[in-house]
Amino acid sequence: MTDTPTPEAARILDIATGYMAAKQLFQASRIGLFAAIAAGADTAAAIAERCGVSERIARLLADALAAKGLLVRTEGHYALASDASAYLTGEDAVIDLAPFLTFLDEISYPHWLQFAHTVDTTEPGELQMDDARWATFMAGVMTYNRLHAQEFGRRVDLAGATKALDFGGLSADFALAVMARNPELHTTFVYAPGFEDGVAEAVAAAGVADRAEVQVGETATATPQGAFDAVFANHVIHRFSAEENARIFRNLRAAAAPGATLTVLDFFLDDDPEQRALDALHAGEYLVIDGTIVYPEAEVRSWLADAGWQVQDKIALAGSPRVLVATAI
Repeated sequence: MTDTPTPEAARILDIATGYMAAKQLFQASRIGLFAAIAAGADTAAAIAERCGVSERIARLLADALAAKGLLVRTEGHYALASDASAYLTGEDAVIDLAPFLTFLDEISYPHWLQFAHTVDTTEPGELQMDDARWATFMAGVMTYNRLHAQEFGRRVDLAGATKALDFGGLSADFALAVMARNPELHTTFVYAPGFEDGVAEAVAAAGVADRAEVQVGETATATPQGAFDAVFANHVIHRFSAEENARIFRNLRAAAAPGATLTVLDFFLDDDPEQRALDALHAGEYLVIDGTIVYPEAEVRSWLADAGWQVQDKIALAGSPRVLVATAI
């Protein structure tokens, strides 16, 4: 009789201790470890001096991040991996993710300490926000959105579109990323009250004010007018009820020309053979933070079909949400 080998527990332990790596990443970002290495401080002693910490702490953090692949250690010298160089080196980064890491450390992580309450009640925890915490919250969320928009611009092809509607999102960066690649595209932004100034500022900063119009409307009820050939509903659905989302997609279909392309960017719970981890983790994050919802993809597809949209593709953006791409029929 052959004994069945006992499975290893490594995967369980990797999940269970994940917060340790996260906390070390947050603190390395806070003290400027990645920028220090980028500037030439490539030993624990040099990192310690530049960052104002002990050599023990410098090595502890650098070794942990080397173990996770963000640094490369060679005979006591540290170098940045390509992703760390691109996103963790401060003002020299392609996108500086430090504000998002600060949000995770100071807002999200402490909030997860209330997750047992959420599991028992299906209710979010208490944010207990003041002005400073709201500033940290918004800086982090908008930084994460910039990453999403970068990947959206890279992966979503809207060549040939000339008249776009950016509806109800949190950031103009998605439409701006597409406009940068398509100089013929004009965009009407319809955002909830309070967002219009930020959208106008982003449009002006991008140098496309002559190709943009900013309007105000309540996302759940607004009825945009036009015959748009591209429609963006990015980071919208998790903030609204099923009934509101069904109405939103009907209103967007009424504003779309036949054959128009709709993008729905958000996290989804899928029915694929293996659930995408990033989406499933954010289902807990959204719920514990403020009670918003990561919807099953099948439910989102049903709203779209009922409203006259046919899903053509699903695109997974690296480190970001997924995009359902649909056509107006």
